[in-house]
Amino acid sequence: MALKRNLLEDDEPGGNGYTRDDQYNPETVHRIAGNYRSILKDLGEDPDREGLQKTPERVAKALQFLTHGYGLVPAEILRSAMFSEEYQQMVIVKDIELYSLCEHHVLPFFGKCHVAYIPKGHIVGLSKIPRVVDAFARRLQVQERLTVDIRNCIEEALKPQGVAVVIEAQHMCMVMRGIQKQHSIATTSAFTGEFNTEKTRAEFMRLISRGSPIS
Repeated sequence: MALKRNLLEDDEPGGNGYTRDDQYNPETVHRIAGNYRSILKDLGEDPDREGLQKTPERVAKALQFLTHGYGLVPAEILRSAMFSEEYQQMVIVKDIELYSLCEHHVLPFFGKCHVAYIPKGHIVGLSKIPRVVDAFARRLQVQERLTVDIRNCIEEALKPQGVAVVIEAQHMCMVMRGIQKQHSIATTSAFTGEFNTEKTRAEFMRLISRGSPIS
């Protein structure tokens, strides 16, 4: 594995729930850096000049970090903090910051993800939902598949009455190149179970559209 992850659980001594200890595979760094050095040459740059001498290695490590989701198992993140509970109302975690790389141009897209589920016998630690979002986002993605990946993972792990996921994101492949529309936002959604009913879905959309009650 190119990038090993060391995650401390919430109840471990010294743990904050998501302590990261990145260990980069030297061989992988060397291969990616060598390829990127060639790319710099093809772009007309001199990879030996002062400002670029360490750039290939930095890019190699950055790419491994930005795609570290390949080394995570999102369903296991959820299963690590599932609890029996009879609560059966909507649980929403909204405005989750999201950063990913578009698989078509390897340019960033970023924005917010809103997730809800209606429990059926089990709830999950709230911090696990943003971690699942991050685990899928830190891969080469398209927004449509990312939305469905998150929904399916929660559905399969928790088996709730329903799941809802909405992502609002800005894509650098639209802003920096191509059509160059600086203020365009892409919105995608995916629903299961109770969220396929008009009333429940409308309630979810109304709640995520509200401003935060916490100042």
